[in-house]
Amino acid sequence: MTKIGFIGVGVMGASMVRNLMAAGFEVHIYTRTKSKAESVMQEGAIWHETPQDLAPQVDVLITMVGYPTDVEELYLAEDGLLTTLRSGAIAIDMTTSSPNLAKQIAEEGEELNIAVLDAPVSGGDIGAKNGTLTIMVGGEQKAFEAAEPVLNAMGQSVILQGVAGAGQHTKMVNQIAIASNMIGVTEALCYAKKAGLDPEKVLASISGGAAGSWSLSNLIPRVLQDDFAPGFFIKHFIKDMRIALDEAKQMNLELPGLALAEQMYQQLADAGFAENGTQALIKHYEK
Repeated sequence: MTKIGFIGVGVMGASMVRNLMAAGFEVHIYTRTKSKAESVMQEGAIWHETPQDLAPQVDVLITMVGYPTDVEELYLAEDGLLTTLRSGAIAIDMTTSSPNLAKQIAEEGEELNIAVLDAPVSGGDIGAKNGTLTIMVGGEQKAFEAAEPVLNAMGQSVILQGVAGAGQHTKMVNQIAIASNMIGVTEALCYAKKAGLDPEKVLASISGGAAGSWSLSNLIPRVLQDDFAPGFFIKHFIKDMRIALDEAKQMNLELPGLALAEQMYQQLADAGFAENGTQALIKHYEK
């Protein structure tokens, strides 16, 4: 039985750990705040006090943390994961992070006989809970094939996009599409309310047509219930948009829609909504 390590048991990570255990894997975990992992520990996940203690115990290590700086510290520090994983292990970083950092970690991992995949996800807390995440993978074909059973336990669309960094680039494409779409679905809801329409009926009419999207079907119903709990934090979405804007700048590519969305979400973060879910964009229009 493959032993899995999972670092970063947050909003999505806890559900992903549950799905791995349901698939029959032995899962070892670490997260900065142990209390957040209590529920999965009660269900069978094995706690470790440090990442360095966890890493040598597992065949496949998954990380899902907050920011590229966290990823860099975990993997590339003097006592980082690349130095504590055993030879022949596979490391899968599922954090949305920098494509260039993903390439660097993969290159250093190769020198130590550790296969590294970058595998960011889309689908939010719902996809994590249901095991229906979209997983975008960058790395070598051989490592991908070895890790595929693990990834399939967490997602329903698992696609190797190319070499190291390609998974992160694909996630940037995903976030660019979502950013402008969130403005569109939020403004549509505002218009419906101002026109005196019943938002529930409007949603029922337009969700199945050309205006339909994941955000419209899964996030706008939360807005109608004044539910702004994070399936995906605003602060993390801002981080993702800035990575995409930085990458686009290096490509000499202008993305005005993305730039506008990043500006609007930053204003919300400055107003105290950074810990809310991305559906809290409605608050920008309620000022």
